[in-house]
Amino acid sequence: MSIHYKGTKEEVSALDCFIKLLRASESVNAAAVRQIQANGLTESQFGVLEALLHLGTLNQNQLAGKILKSGGNITLVIDNLLKHGLVVKEKRSDDRRCYWISLSERGKELISRIFPEHVRIITGRFAALDSEEQKQLALLCRKLGTAANHQEEEK
Repeated sequence: MSIHYKGTKEEVSALDCFIKLLRASESVNAAAVRQIQANGLTESQFGVLEALLHLGTLNQNQLAGKILKSGGNITLVIDNLLKHGLVVKEKRSDDRRCYWISLSERGKELISRIFPEHVRIITGRFAALDSEEQKQLALLCRKLGTAANHQEEEK
């Protein structure tokens, strides 16, 4: 184990795994973030544009859930995308409780242009794992995330 904490075997194992998970995540994410920022976007803005590209028009609550942001944060992200003309915000006559967000033509052009490079970067980073290892990692991450969510709900 690469940590110096002298706790129980269970604690040391969990902390060691946690550190490796964070370091791997940061390593994989670094190149993707550089590419996103080079195109004048934040990670959250990119997440909104990508969700709208692949899922179509969504309301603010749906977008917040998709990119794991709070309601207040998603409002700021959308307002900044509106300022740059990348999204359109509208109320619908059949549901006036929330705003519906869709890509503008400019937004669709931007995300359609930069998303393939994003995929190439991610695919390149994951090339260190074969297909079966990627499936195993995906299952383990889902299991870990689901367990963590259940623990939070129990509090």
